[in-house]
Amino acid sequence: MATLILVRHGRSTANTSGVLAGRLPGVALDERGAAQAAALPGRLAGVPLAAVVSSPLQRCRETLRPLLDARPELPFHTDERINECDYGDWSGRKLAELGDEPLMGIVQAHASAATFPGGESMRAMQARAVDAVRDWNARIEAEHGEDAVYAMCSHGDVIKSIVADALGMHLDLFQRIHVDPCSVTAIRYTRLRPFLVRLGDTGDFAALAPKESGDTGGAAEVGGGAGAP
Repeated sequence: MATLILVRHGRSTANTSGVLAGRLPGVALDERGAAQAAALPGRLAGVPLAAVVSSPLQRCRETLRPLLDARPELPFHTDERINECDYGDWSGRKLAELGDEPLMGIVQAHASAATFPGGESMRAMQARAVDAVRDWNARIEAEHGEDAVYAMCSHGDVIKSIVADALGMHLDLFQRIHVDPCSVTAIRYTRLRPFLVRLGDTGDFAALAPKESGDTGGAAEVGGGAGAP
């Protein structure tokens, strides 16, 4: 079956301001995120991609733009099922203040029981994203063969939930996974089982150094930043 390359969007203005953007419009890449996106074509230069699939949100489209400009022949698709989690009433709020919400503890330790007020459950987020991956795996293999590779640009919590499914992990454990902005995660799907062959690869080991005080590391999602254990 196909090999899936999951790209988290580059660092956004919401990441740097510590805001949980969710699906709010107008959230763009910041200067560093644009530089990360510009480097993506070189990082994937040796990979013969069959297609690219994106979340419909602006920050994902901006992340993929340099890659699509470098490879204008690449088929490009959007899929609502890999959209950001619908955080509902939490969208646009500071992560620092969300850390005091009782629900945040459930999100961190018992994600399968978490439903965001006015939004969706984390179970629903994972289910739709995994369904999208399975459908695209079948489509890419049918059109390009079982050795085909394709890329999908999405969001931190969505990517982590896909990885958890591939590893056979319960959703309640998915907060143990971390993916940085513009990191590359690769899953090779086979008839019997998926294989996780890359996880959160940025090619930059500086990300392993201790963070400066107040630096969120670009992790403006409910799985990172304030409220994370």
